[in-house]
Amino acid sequence: MPSVLALQHVAFEDLGSIETVLNERGWPVRYADAATVDFAALDPLADTLLVVLGGPVGAYDEQDYPFLRKEIDFVRKRLDAGLPVLGICLGAQIMARCLGARVYPGPVKEIGWLPLILTDAGEKSPLAHLAPEKTAMLHWHGDTFDLPDGAALLASTERIAHQAFSWGEAALALQFHPEVTARGLERWFVGHTAEIAATPGVDVARLRADTGRYARALERQGKLWFEAWIESWA
Repeated sequence: MPSVLALQHVAFEDLGSIETVLNERGWPVRYADAATVDFAALDPLADTLLVVLGGPVGAYDEQDYPFLRKEIDFVRKRLDAGLPVLGICLGAQIMARCLGARVYPGPVKEIGWLPLILTDAGEKSPLAHLAPEKTAMLHWHGDTFDLPDGAALLASTERIAHQAFSWGEAALALQFHPEVTARGLERWFVGHTAEIAATPGVDVARLRADTGRYARALERQGKLWFEAWIESWA
């Protein structure tokens, strides 16, 4: 039976709307807390899909957060085997590091709802379901990454060039958050309260208003994107 392992970095950043797709397919999901799990007891090749979720630490912060070394090694083994991997936000940055690319603070922090700019490759991929005429996108990151050798750039924003890439047949890295739901974001507003307060031009009232305006479309399109992406390799 297909199975899914989701590496989680903070409890409130979960699979969101894409878990609904997995439940409908009958693919059981189990979460592992990346900061505390015994990676030696996990087989990186055992599951049908590995999802590496977001979080507030940097993919280069292994001196302060040593678990990152083990997590990067775990994800690298999965990528080397050519098995399906989806990285979201921090997960995408971890994938970039696994593939030899640099991860570093971006020129600007993106928190809020912004449209994607799809490349030609992106428009021909399942990310076409997330095109700007179909949905806005939730962004929540301060870091960015160089494009790994051999990767295909799929999406950008006006301020950050590298927002999504594919690598091989079944690895996809997304710096943005197509999985979020309006209900789930209420937990983000609590969990990220310090970051929101410290970021000029960002406040909960605006985030909540924009979520009310855009989240329903993203929930619909996010499910369509994820279903199409699974069908591309399953």
